[in-house]
Order: sequence, then structure tokens, then C-alpha cells
Amino acid sequence: MAIRLPNAAKHILRRSALTANKRYLTSLDVPKGFFPVYVGESQKKRFLVPLSFLNQPLFQDLLSKAEEEFGFDHPMGGVTIPCHEDAFMDVTSRLN
Repeated sequence: MAIRLPNAAKHILRRSALTANKRYLTSLDVPKGFFPVYVGESQKKRFLVPLSFLNQPLFQDLLSKAEEEFGFDHPMGGVTIPCHEDAFMDVTSRLN
């Protein structure tokens, strides 16, 4: 079954993957079926998120916030989600 992503999500993921490969070699420690995101207001924490979350409207809302805040240039080299860690954990716990 194919995952259908909004164009913004596709662009963010493609751009962040290219940047991550240039800046960091973190792709080696990301299991298949996951992707890294960075969450937090001042200090960013790295989370590995299942690709299946990309189909979820709640997670797509987080990606939209990331697009509004950073455009397609994420400072950490991966998708950076501008919210408190607690809010991120609340959203992702409802998606499992």
C-alpha cells in the first residue's frame, strides 16, 4: 500500500534528507520504516518516527507548522518540528 503525502510533506522530507546527507551521517542509525525529526523550542531532541505517521492528519498538522516556521530549510538537517516536546509526545501517543 502506497503512502500518499501532501506536496509540502514530500518537499520537506526530500529537502531534509538531502541536507542530512550533507551535514550528518545519521541515516546509518535510522531503522528502515522510520525517519528522524527534531522537536523542542530551544533545545532540540531527536525522535525516530514511523513513516506510517505521514498519513495521519494530526502529524500532517505538525509538518504544516514546521513548514510555516522553517519553510523547507531545516537547521538540524532533518525535519524540525517547532513545538514543545510534551505536545509532540501527546500527538504521537494518540497515533500509535
